[in-house]
Amino acid sequence: MANFNIDSEKERTYDAIVIGSGMSGGWAAKELTEKGLKTLVLERGRNVEHIKDYPTTTMMPWEFEHNGKVEQKVIDENPIVSKCYAFREDTQHFFTRDDVSPYVQEKPFDWIRAYQVGGKSLLWARQTQRWSDFDFEGPARDGFATDWPIRYQDIAPWYSHVEKFVGIAGDKDGLPNLPDGEFLPALELNCVEKYFKEKLESQFKGRNVISGRCAHLTQPQEIHLQQGRGQCQNRVLCQRGCPFGGYFSANSSTIPWAAKTGNLSLRPDSVVHSIIYDEEKGRATGVRVIDAKTKESIEFYAPVIFVNAGALNTNQLLLNSTSSRFPEGLGNDNGLLGKYVAFHIYRGKISGKYDGHLDKTTVGRRPTSGYIPRFRNVYKQETDFLRGYAAGFSARRQVVRSYDGIGEELKQNILNPEWGIWSVGSHMMGETIPKETNYVNLTSDNDEFGIPLLNVKVDYDDNDEKMIQDFFEQFSEMYEKAGFTDIKTRDTHQAPGLDIHEMGGVRMGKDPKTSLLDKHHRLHACKNVFVTDGACMTSTSTQNPSLTYMAFAARAANFAVEEGKKGNV
Repeated sequence: MANFNIDSEKERTYDAIVIGSGMSGGWAAKELTEKGLKTLVLERGRNVEHIKDYPTTTMMPWEFEHNGKVEQKVIDENPIVSKCYAFREDTQHFFTRDDVSPYVQEKPFDWIRAYQVGGKSLLWARQTQRWSDFDFEGPARDGFATDWPIRYQDIAPWYSHVEKFVGIAGDKDGLPNLPDGEFLPALELNCVEKYFKEKLESQFKGRNVISGRCAHLTQPQEIHLQQGRGQCQNRVLCQRGCPFGGYFSANSSTIPWAAKTGNLSLRPDSVVHSIIYDEEKGRATGVRVIDAKTKESIEFYAPVIFVNAGALNTNQLLLNSTSSRFPEGLGNDNGLLGKYVAFHIYRGKISGKYDGHLDKTTVGRRPTSGYIPRFRNVYKQETDFLRGYAAGFSARRQVVRSYDGIGEELKQNILNPEWGIWSVGSHMMGETIPKETNYVNLTSDNDEFGIPLLNVKVDYDDNDEKMIQDFFEQFSEMYEKAGFTDIKTRDTHQAPGLDIHEMGGVRMGKDPKTSLLDKHHRLHACKNVFVTDGACMTSTSTQNPSLTYMAFAARAANFAVEEGKKGNV
């Protein structure tokens, strides 16, 4: 019988385990398998295969029973996830319903999740900007959080590595606060967006409008064709899953690529309960999994473990990975695990009208918009709040339809709309300051898998409120000087979480007393466990974070392989 047990354990032993198959987990899997490591990828949700499992991707509008809208019954049953802009009739199957994975809100927090192979990479907004040293040096310069253990030069080659494989459309803009990357042809700004760019850049030094850099194949290269991906068709139906592979997702790119190596084992419906720590060896040896369908407990083993479950899920997993050595969670010697959670502020919005350029309009669709990089507190502290915000900018002609008349007159009015003036709009993406009072921890109640529920206590502060008001003031002035009219500002007052950019809790740093991870994303106190999803973030900056997660995952995976060759992992 002992021999049978040994054989069984061998069958469940791999060179590496990756927990999570989304944006960063897919990249960890790609890099590890390419380097020859037999890698097990564990995903708590169902399997989703590229094209095969995109049920709505080619449906026409009239084929949807509710014209794209979600039934009121579904909204009532899912008050949290239904707030997400992408939760619609054509995409709701890619979201995790509220009752499937409960959590506790000590403060209101709208946690948007997508438990499936590929995770939220099927649903993301696909905006991709590099960080600069203004971002990596921010905590040390501005006196908050803890200093990043890396700088832009450490991650720049990995940004390039990821961008070439993913495919990023963008212009070489030459901005020090938003470094250029490896770009495919950009998606063009329309005439009013170009007009605003000219007005803004001529009247406000250091303020720019650029084409939003995005993960779309505007001109596929050989590496993209090798992935089986094709040119973006500008359908703007991305959240359904793209049958052309025109935008990047783990499903269309990194997971199939890893599978082609022959070194990937993908196990969906696998809820990771905890990481197993061997106190004699002083290292993690594997993970304990609950089969989502059978509720069977199974253990898998590997000398290298990557945790990419999604920021808050990763915190929950590490907090639940207790032992005599780590009674408060794996690697949690300093008691900071789960603390210093941060996010992005999306509350501020502004709109206006423009009555110029009435001889032009736009034709077709475009999967991005204009983008205004952060311009506040970049070179020096100039406001009464720390850090700053980026923003989108878009313009479109309004369509004016008359519903006057009856019979033939009404019919003709509806069928022959007229073009109105242009509408313009922006939304902010502000940086929040990580604080010890913004945290997650475990409760005494368990979910159906025997895992303690996560309690979330995350909120806005005075710095955030001042930043929102500054956004309103600055953009109102910018809009006015551009000649826009009917300018209206709006604070959505949405709870944190709806930005879907939660970060931190397992932050990187130089000092084990003030951080959980070293410069290679290893737990200070457990060197063979790596965290490269949003949980690792020391600060948030203002850029969309996914590109940075992918670059972090690629860099850390290659480091793990090299250290393994030296016998150090």
